[in-house]
Amino acid sequence: MSAHKALAAGRWLLLLSLFAVFSGCASLRGPGPQGQKLDPWESWNRKVFAFNDSLDEHVLRPVATVYSEVVPAPIRQSVDNFFNNIGDAWSAINLMLQGRPRASVEQGMRFVFNSTLGFAGFIDISTEIGLERKSEDMGKTFGRWGTGTGAYIVWPLFGPSSVRDTLAMPFDWAAAPAVLFRDGSSKVGIYTLQTINARANFLRASSMLEGIALDKYTFYRDAYLQRRGSFSDDDEFEVLVPETPADKSNPQAGH
Repeated sequence: MSAHKALAAGRWLLLLSLFAVFSGCASLRGPGPQGQKLDPWESWNRKVFAFNDSLDEHVLRPVATVYSEVVPAPIRQSVDNFFNNIGDAWSAINLMLQGRPRASVEQGMRFVFNSTLGFAGFIDISTEIGLERKSEDMGKTFGRWGTGTGAYIVWPLFGPSSVRDTLAMPFDWAAAPAVLFRDGSSKVGIYTLQTINARANFLRASSMLEGIALDKYTFYRDAYLQRRGSFSDDDEFEVLVPETPADKSNPQAGH
C-alpha cells in the first residue's frame, strides 16, 4: 500500500472512530426529558453567523444577483438540474444504507433516466414521469442509524450544521459534483458555480426573510434543527414482505 493510500485509509478510519465515539455520547441525543440545550456554543455561533452574513451581503448576494440577471432562467434551471442529478445518485446510496431499497431504486432510476435521456441531467425528465426526488445525505443516514442531531454549529463559509452533520461532511464532500473533475481549478470552478447558482435561486426567499425574521440567527437555527432533527412518515423503513390474504382480512395478524 502506498503512503498516499495509507494516509487516506487512516483518515477514513479516524472519521469512523470519531463517529462511533460521538454516537455514544448523550450530547448527540438532542433534547431529552431534562430539556438538553442544543445551542451550547451560541456566543461563538453568532459571531460566525455574523461573519457569514456579512460575506453574503458584500460578496455572494451581489454576485448571485448579477448572475441571475445575466444568465437566463432556463439555463440556471439546467445547471440546477445537473447538480441535483448527481445528488440523486448519492441519495440512492444513502437510501439503501437507510434500509429503504424501494426508494433507493427509484432514485437510481431517476439518475439513469436523467443522465441518459435528460442529456447528462441538464433536463429533469424523471419528475415529469412521476419519479419524485428524495434528497438524502450521510447526515440523514446517521440519523436513521440512531444518531441524534447533536449540538448546533455554525461553520465559517459552510453555514449551519450540527455535530452529526459535521461528521457526515467528509462523506458528502466525497460525493459532491466536483468529484467528477481531477484538476484543482476545475473543482473550485464547479464549487463556485454550484454555490452562486444555489444563492441565485434563494434571492427572493432571502429578501422576504429579511423583513420577517426579527432575529435572523434564531430563525435560521430553529429552521435548521427542525428540518434536520426529525423524519417524516414517508421516511419509515420499508418492509419488503408481501401481504397475504390473512393479513388483509385480519388487521391484528402478526401483532
